Amino acid sequence: QLQASGGGLVQPGGSLRLSCAASGSRFSINVGGWYRQAPGKQRELVATVSSGGTTNYADSVKGRFTISRDNAKNTVYLQMNSLRIEDTAVYYCNGVGYSGVSYWGKGTLVTVSS
Repeated sequence: QLQASGGGLVQPGGSLRLSCAASGSRFSINVGGWYRQAPGKQRELVATVSSGGTTNYADSVKGRFTISRDNAKNTVYLQMNSLRIEDTAVYYCNGVGYSGVSYWGKGTLVTVSS
């Protein structure tokens, strides 16, 4: 139901943009979010965006990451700037529909390394 893309290898200080597209005409994203899981660590919240555009960020990414959405495309984005080595993780998108059902996309790997 959710297709995540945009991960890759980037140098510290670089940028990447992740996309999360919901497939299927029956599912519309109410609240979209990005989570990440670094090796040996638990999955953590990165950012969320509501249907009205209200955003929420983890303290570690505030000022560097921006979550946004395109309701017409049923897609949620995560623009990541000033990337740090500690941002290296598998990033997962999550979409909660208006019925409350939650879907997870397959993870996309982001590696920040020089």
